[in-house]
Amino acid sequence: MRIATWNVNSIRSRIDRVEAWLQRSDVDVLLIQETKATDAQFPFDRLKALGYEVAHHGLNHWNGVAILSRVGLSDVEASFAQAPAWGEPPVVEARALTATCGGIRVTSVYVPNGRHIGDPHMAYKLSWLAELRNHAEQWVASGQPAAIMGDWNIAPQDEDVWSMEYYLDKSHVSPQERAAFQAILDTGFVDVVRPHTPGPGTYTYWDYTRLAFQKRRGMRIDFILGSPPFAARVTGAAIDREERKGQGASDHAPVVVELED
Repeated sequence: MRIATWNVNSIRSRIDRVEAWLQRSDVDVLLIQETKATDAQFPFDRLKALGYEVAHHGLNHWNGVAILSRVGLSDVEASFAQAPAWGEPPVVEARALTATCGGIRVTSVYVPNGRHIGDPHMAYKLSWLAELRNHAEQWVASGQPAAIMGDWNIAPQDEDVWSMEYYLDKSHVSPQERAAFQAILDTGFVDVVRPHTPGPGTYTYWDYTRLAFQKRRGMRIDFILGSPPFAARVTGAAIDREERKGQGASDHAPVVVELED
């Protein structure tokens, strides 16, 4: 089985590339983030025509998460219990979507950005991650193969950014954010991609500005974390850096894992 995650940065802008990539990559399950679409705007028909069942959770033109599967899709759950709200009035944003695909419980996450150290959105981010950690603990305890994957907006190691000096006073690398990421690993989840894609210089995101991609100024912020039964089945992983190239590319690259039956 091949499972992937990809922040597409607007499914409506990127649908042609998503279709082409699905046909080329032959993945069985794809978790998508930042669809920037409501359910009414999401291109269900085009993706179903490729043989995938589709679930999407989107409330407006921000955020949005989806799961595509050709190995079954059941027990779909939008967001998670006790997820903190944001905004005025407060709303539980479309940042998480969970389903069972091929016997694996998968969760697509688009973690809040945090914006800046000390910003109220950073407090929201840390609270959101704390609640996700509680669910991660439950998934590990269940014994079912499970994976949490998506855009975490955290670079947990210094080698995950092109310059720690540049990011030192910025979000994504702060001790609080890294501790929140580590807390999920401490439940028993494992980064199943890094062993197959070692750094430094291995990234999943490159900003559109200042020729960041061409200058190799990226960040590794997209991760697939697997529970012990999931991690035991992983035989390989890759970051499809080629998909960041060309006209109309997302600023993130797909991340793929291979599982044995």
